[in-house]
Amino acid sequence: MSQLQDRITQFRKMANDDPDNELGHFRLGQLFMEAGQFEDAVQSFRRTLELSPHFSKVFQLLATCLLKLDKRADAVQVLQQGFGVADERGDNMPRDEMAKMLKELGEAVPASKKGAAATGAGGDGFRCQRPGCMFGNRARQLPAPPMKDALGQKIHATVCADCWQEWLKNYSIKVINELRLDLSSERGQAEYDQHMREFLGVE
Repeated sequence: MSQLQDRITQFRKMANDDPDNELGHFRLGQLFMEAGQFEDAVQSFRRTLELSPHFSKVFQLLATCLLKLDKRADAVQVLQQGFGVADERGDNMPRDEMAKMLKELGEAVPASKKGAAATGAGGDGFRCQRPGCMFGNRARQLPAPPMKDALGQKIHATVCADCWQEWLKNYSIKVINELRLDLSSERGQAEYDQHMREFLGVE
């Protein structure tokens, strides 16, 4: 079994064991997409959006898969809906990517209601770059890097405090338990670190 198929098996198990884990479905969809299994990726991304309808990056990836399957009308509908979600949240990067895709398809781009001018609402102005961050303009930066190495510095610069806490107190425990990781071993620690990078979007 290839490394990619091995990863798909791991995340398929994680998604089956915890069917309400949107990040498990999201990562599974990414891996299906990487493997060219676009029908499976579409199912995973649609399930992700059922669980987390404001996960704007998923709309972009779902539309890409639909286009690969020659489902243009469905892709356009997803892009238009996703543009609105990303614009409302101030997720400028996926919003701009979806606008570009719509233009390339010859479709009208919805008018931006907020865009880059969106202001904070309880946050400190920090823009979390983790795919799927649910905190938008309420994001707060970590007071200090969570680790003393280069990865810790990158997490501090790109990941909000709430997303870090979501990893530390929730998702990391699922990873350890469901994959039965032995963190005292080099292999177990490497697997843990890889999942952390994937969850936080700092690969």
